Amino acid sequence: MRHAVIPPDLYGWLLDTASLTMRLQQLCPGKFSVGLLSQGRGYPRPDEARILGMRNGERALIRQVQLLCGGQAWIYARTVIPVTSLHGSLRRLARLGTRPLGAMLFADPALQRGAAELARILPGQALYFDALQRLRLQPAEIWGRRSVFRIANKPLLVSEIFLPGFPAGDVIRPFRKSR
Repeated sequence: MRHAVIPPDLYGWLLDTASLTMRLQQLCPGKFSVGLLSQGRGYPRPDEARILGMRNGERALIRQVQLLCGGQAWIYARTVIPVTSLHGSLRRLARLGTRPLGAMLFADPALQRGAAELARILPGQALYFDALQRLRLQPAEIWGRRSVFRIANKPLLVSEIFLPGFPAGDVIRPFRKSR
């Protein structure tokens, strides 16, 4: 596949290194919420296991949520945490419920974030189905990013997909924060 052109309205959002949760809370004061779609132990997709350095057959905690503004889904997020990472202080990640993961991650001074991988997600791909399964609108493409985060040298993978209802062109674009 040739390189796709990132929609200009999403470019800054996809490359922003600040907490997406924090940015959404600023955009949606008092109306931001997390909708838990599913959470449980399972097997990550092969590409997820590979990027996390997991062995074949190793299980992970897989959490899928929507980040909402006033009840409207703006972001679909999928988090994959190897079971081996859920020890010590990271055990709390298994009990997030509807609390935002980003708030916990970015509050930890030991947090390390790997480079973001950007993706154009098309119909027929598993992530496209997961992100849009509860929405009526089925666009020709959606865009997202994923990053490996490390706390106490334990990895977790966070994928964030911008949904059709996200008002990227109507809000102030984020800035790239250097770390």
